[in-house]
Amino acid sequence: MGLIERVTTVVQPIIARVLKLKPVRVFTNYSQERGPLLASGLSYQAIFAVFAAIAVAFSIAGSVIRDNRQLQDALFRVLETNVPGLIDNGSNDGAIDPDALLNSGALTWTGAIAAVILLLSALNWLASGRDAVRAIFGVPPQQANVILLKLKDLGLAIGFGAAILLSAVISIASTTALGALFDWLGVDRESIAATIVGRVVGLLLALVLDALVLAVFYRVLSGLAIPFRQLRTGTLIAAVAFGALKVLGTALLGGATSNPLLASFAVIIGLLIWFNLICQVLLIGASWIAVSARDNGVDLLGKRKATVTDSPPSGTGKAL
Repeated sequence: MGLIERVTTVVQPIIARVLKLKPVRVFTNYSQERGPLLASGLSYQAIFAVFAAIAVAFSIAGSVIRDNRQLQDALFRVLETNVPGLIDNGSNDGAIDPDALLNSGALTWTGAIAAVILLLSALNWLASGRDAVRAIFGVPPQQANVILLKLKDLGLAIGFGAAILLSAVISIASTTALGALFDWLGVDRESIAATIVGRVVGLLLALVLDALVLAVFYRVLSGLAIPFRQLRTGTLIAAVAFGALKVLGTALLGGATSNPLLASFAVIIGLLIWFNLICQVLLIGASWIAVSARDNGVDLLGKRKATVTDSPPSGTGKAL
C-alpha cells in the first residue's frame, strides 16, 4: 500500500467523524441553504429598517421619552449597546444625534405619511427575515393572506419595539435595586466588586430578553411548529452569541472602521458590518434548530415523521 493510500485510510474515518459533529452539520446546512447570502441581504435591509423604526417611534412617543431624562439615557444606552455606532454619544462618531430625535416635532399629516412609508420599510425586513429563516429550515415561503401577514408583522414590530423600551426600564429598575442592595450591605457603589456585579446582572438580564425575542422570531414570525426542545438550544446559542457581540462590539468594529481612507463612510461601514454579524448569528441559530429538528424526525410544518432517527445522519443534505 502506497503512502497516499495509507494517509487516505487514516484520514477518511477522521473526516467522517468530523462531518457527523453537530456544529459541523449546522454550518454545512447554513452554507447549503445560502445562509451567508441571506444574511447579507438582511443586513442591508436592516439599516433602513432600524432608522425607519427609530424615526417612527420617536415621532409617536418622543414627547414621553423627552420628559423623562432617566428613561432617555437608559434607552439610548440600550440602543448603543445593541447597535454600536448608531447613537452619537457626543464624539461625532454616531449615525444619529439624540438631541435631533428628542426635538422632533409632533406628528403632522406629512409626518404621518412619511411614518407609514418608514414603517413599511421596517415591516419589509421582518418579512425578509421570515423568508430567510424558513429557507434555512428548508421549507417554502409561508403561503397566507398578505394583509394578515402584514398585520402579524406590525404586531411583532410593536412587540420588538416594546422589548427595547422594556429593556431600558429593566436597566433602570435593576440599577436602582442593586444600588439599594449595595447601600444596605455597606458596599461602595463605585467599587470594583459592585461594578462587576452590576455588569454581570445586566448581561444576564439582556441574555434573557434576547432569548425571548429570538424565540418569538424563530417560532412566531416564521410560522413554523418548532418544539420547545429544539427551539430552546438554538435560541440560547444565538442569544449568547449576541451577548458576546455586544460586549466586543466596539472592539470588533474599531479596526474595520479606523482606516483613514474610509473615514467619510466609517459609520455606515460599521453598521453594515455589525448588522451582517447579527444576521449571520440569527440564521446560524436557525440552522442549529433545523438540524436538531431533523435529527429528531420533527417536521417543522407541524407533523411528525413515522420514524425517528436514533443517531444523526452522516450526510449533510437538507434541513428536513
